[in-house]
Amino acid sequence: MKIPARKVNIEECAPIFEPLFVSGAVVRAVLSGNPNIKDSEEAVERVDVRAVQIRGDRNWQFSHRSAKKMTHVNLRSEEASEEVLRLFAETFRNCLITTADQEIQLQKQKDGSLVMRGLAPTSVSIPLTHDRAKQYILPDNTPCDFLIRLGVMSSSGKVIAQKWDKFRQINRFLEMVADVSSELGDTETLKIIDFGCGKAYLTFALYHYFTVIKARAVQIVGLDLKSDVVEFCSKTAVELGYTGLTFQQGSIRDFENKEPADMVVCLHACDTATDDALVDAVQRGAKVILAVPCCQHELLNQIDNLNMHPLLKHGLIKERLSSLITDSVRALMLETKGYSVDMLEFVDLEHTPKNLLIRAMKNGTADSSKRASEEYAQFRDEWNIHPLIEELMR
Repeated sequence: MKIPARKVNIEECAPIFEPLFVSGAVVRAVLSGNPNIKDSEEAVERVDVRAVQIRGDRNWQFSHRSAKKMTHVNLRSEEASEEVLRLFAETFRNCLITTADQEIQLQKQKDGSLVMRGLAPTSVSIPLTHDRAKQYILPDNTPCDFLIRLGVMSSSGKVIAQKWDKFRQINRFLEMVADVSSELGDTETLKIIDFGCGKAYLTFALYHYFTVIKARAVQIVGLDLKSDVVEFCSKTAVELGYTGLTFQQGSIRDFENKEPADMVVCLHACDTATDDALVDAVQRGAKVILAVPCCQHELLNQIDNLNMHPLLKHGLIKERLSSLITDSVRALMLETKGYSVDMLEFVDLEHTPKNLLIRAMKNGTADSSKRASEEYAQFRDEWNIHPLIEELMR
């Protein structure tokens, strides 16, 4: 429906806006032009509105951005259009509603009157063919507080050109989390530990995903060996108002917190530190474990199999084979403890062009655990190895 420019009052807008939100036709909405931003750093400069799925239902997320912070509010579809019009009437000069067919603009004139117009068809669409643009969990052109703070996005929500690889990595990680989020159950407050969190891009992403997109309460602890990293991440969490996210300095084995956890994440803990994290996760009864191993050197000088001599006589191939055997051992050990395990490809350009991610869910059976124990013993003996993780699991 093409809307010619015409003067309207706020009551006339409701019958036009409400069906667009209830039907889900709105791709995004933007409220801007707050005349009070020059007077206060707390004044909201802009509000971005987009659809989110919360427990299977469509809701609308309102992201309020000021000079100092960003806050989020999730509303049901029947409330969204009413809130957009309220914000426009009370605070903003401009409102832009983008659908798959057109853009509807609402503006306040200098004399106080309102003008509504339908603009040219928008380039933003929701294509139905298989050849469609990638739909990210954290979309481009939509401001996200932690991505802005960590330098991945500009304040307007545009991904920085040099940070597109990081942006894709974060979204790929969240896709893997989303696939298993149902395994976490309906615990009132999710408890998550991130071992070796580093600069914590993915730790902040986890917090945002569960609190903002899934509307769940969480307590996340990020652990890292470097004091400067922990100091930076702690300060950033406070500035973002992420009250359920804390960071501590220390190693996995020396981590004093031994409370149960719903999810344990361990990305790029070097060599046997990954084994420490997996064993720790099992001991905590974690429902979901996500681990990206690196530098798998432990078994390199142990593996020995006469039938595989053509592979083992070449150092480079032996090293790669050692890594695959190490991660196969880890998967089998998790299966013996009642987990089902997937091996997924995870892109991370900071370490290697592509990495393997171990994703484990505690939904195995006694029979599957027994079969895994038998398979593990045969596999271990076939390669003449004595993995540390077996000793630690005891």
